[in-house]
Amino acid sequence: MFFVENTIQQLLKEFGEITNERLSILKELSTCIGRHKTVNLVFICTHNSRRSHIAQIWAQTAASYFNLPNVHSYSGGTEATAFNPRAVDALRKIGFVIELATPGTNPRYVVRYSTEHPAFEVFSKKYDEVGNPQKDFVAIMTCTHADENCPVVAGASARISLPYDDPKDFDGTDLESIKYGERSLEIGRELLFVFSQIQKS
Repeated sequence: MFFVENTIQQLLKEFGEITNERLSILKELSTCIGRHKTVNLVFICTHNSRRSHIAQIWAQTAASYFNLPNVHSYSGGTEATAFNPRAVDALRKIGFVIELATPGTNPRYVVRYSTEHPAFEVFSKKYDEVGNPQKDFVAIMTCTHADENCPVVAGASARISLPYDDPKDFDGTDLESIKYGERSLEIGRELLFVFSQIQKS
């Protein structure tokens, strides 16, 4: 059972909301993943605090949902900070089970999306930190800053630019919760589309 089953079912109905420009990038990513029997994905953003974590969690969920067990999802930044609690809350609200494992300035969380798939640990780290793949991975740039400042990602076999607007822009405003929710769903919608295309092929 997927804890986010209701959210997944809703997002599967919303593929028509994805723009043609984004569809082109998503299909490129889908083709790239589909070329490999086993593939490691590393989602990269500057601080590894929001978008890259959300994308990592959704990618692993989508791969499992479409029965692609040889996809492994990771995330990292050009620097380490912390998995932002606003992003954690947004993911919890749509059904993910996220538990604090180790508190601190850079806390570690355990994420569960299903009763049938193993939980995994997430925390902020540099993209090339030990524990993340060091070679032959697909680097997916989820923010424009990291995309512009990392034209080459050492060890990556492919690099794809898939930036998302930063919900951080709304921190401390009345729109904070709404924008974090919107971004979590947008990333989920697009990554579900990516893996749905792999299954079809």
